[in-house]
Amino acid sequence: MQFGIFSVGDVTTDPTTGRTPDDTERVRNILTIAQHADQAGLDVFATGEHHNPPFVPSSPTTMLGYLAGTTTNITLSTATTLITTNDPVRLAEEYAMLQVISDGRMDLMMGRGNTGPVYPWFGQDIRQGIPLAIENYALLRRLWEEEVVDWQGKFRTPLQGFTSTPRPLDGVPPFVWHGSIRSPEIAEQAAYYGDGFLHNAIFWPLEHAAQMVAFYRQRFEHYGHGQADQAIVGLGGQVFMRKNSQDAVKEFRPYFDNAPVYGHGPSMEEFMRDTPLTVGSPQEVIDRYGKFRDQVGHYQRQMFLMDHAGLPLKTVLEQIDILAEEVVPVLRREAEAARPAHVPAGPPSHAERVAAARAAGKLPAATTAATDHWTGRTAEDDVEAADAVTR
Repeated sequence: MQFGIFSVGDVTTDPTTGRTPDDTERVRNILTIAQHADQAGLDVFATGEHHNPPFVPSSPTTMLGYLAGTTTNITLSTATTLITTNDPVRLAEEYAMLQVISDGRMDLMMGRGNTGPVYPWFGQDIRQGIPLAIENYALLRRLWEEEVVDWQGKFRTPLQGFTSTPRPLDGVPPFVWHGSIRSPEIAEQAAYYGDGFLHNAIFWPLEHAAQMVAFYRQRFEHYGHGQADQAIVGLGGQVFMRKNSQDAVKEFRPYFDNAPVYGHGPSMEEFMRDTPLTVGSPQEVIDRYGKFRDQVGHYQRQMFLMDHAGLPLKTVLEQIDILAEEVVPVLRREAEAARPAHVPAGPPSHAERVAAARAAGKLPAATTAATDHWTGRTAEDDVEAADAVTR
């Protein structure tokens, strides 16, 4: 089972000091947080995608491309890639490039986001959110899987003989998750393609997440990708920890009360009761998150939100250390002990997907050079011709 952290990249005033970081400081802090998570031994770092204040991660691939060169082991991902308002041609190019740069150490999560005005900002209609998600993703898949694409749809201009570059690493596209908290159509889409489904239940009772995951599992099996309990599932959550729960609650309360994502509403105690938010000791986090399997079945990825609400960088790094040293080893051991042998331990790695594609005969024959589809020539042909002239 994989454990990681995700950032929504909010720029929030620290309520205990009154200090607000600027955008530059916040971006650089997120990079530091991701690098620290890698050094601490966590499995995944994911960034959201937002195009409005108070959030800064407007270019996930820029951030993740930098991290690909400055981290060693951690999987780089997105907490949301906006499939509805990004051009699927651009997504195909950017994430294939990230896949190449990171040597396959990445995946991504498609979502529609939670900011309504982003649709008109990028020339789209929010009323078409679900149709956009379905059509854009279908085109993205074709751009990754087919070298030459002829395509016509409803929401963008047609494509004729188009080849997206660079091609996916080893001929195998990145692994894709679909994220949704309320739309069964997105769970259905994930199941149809055999992709992963992540329910980021940070604002919802786990009972709701369990219903969505159960639906996804049922449809995953319906489409012939395996048994329902073999479907690839992820959950989102959020924690704040100190050695004892009283200290954790006292320290985190002012941040909770002023957070742009949930402050000024239900109390922290109500959120802790009704959502996965857990503020307390490491053992309380272990006890609570270890029981999630009882409601959703064995799942492959657990993500934690830890750097939000104006928490200082030093505090966030301390939280990562507590998570990596005291919580994750126990949860990982318990999850593995409870996992049935036929259920995947985690989402498939790039190497595993390449091996599976080869075993299924889905990869094209290896070539030594890329061929121009219009002239039929390769780079080697041009080199040989130049050599002939010089001789």
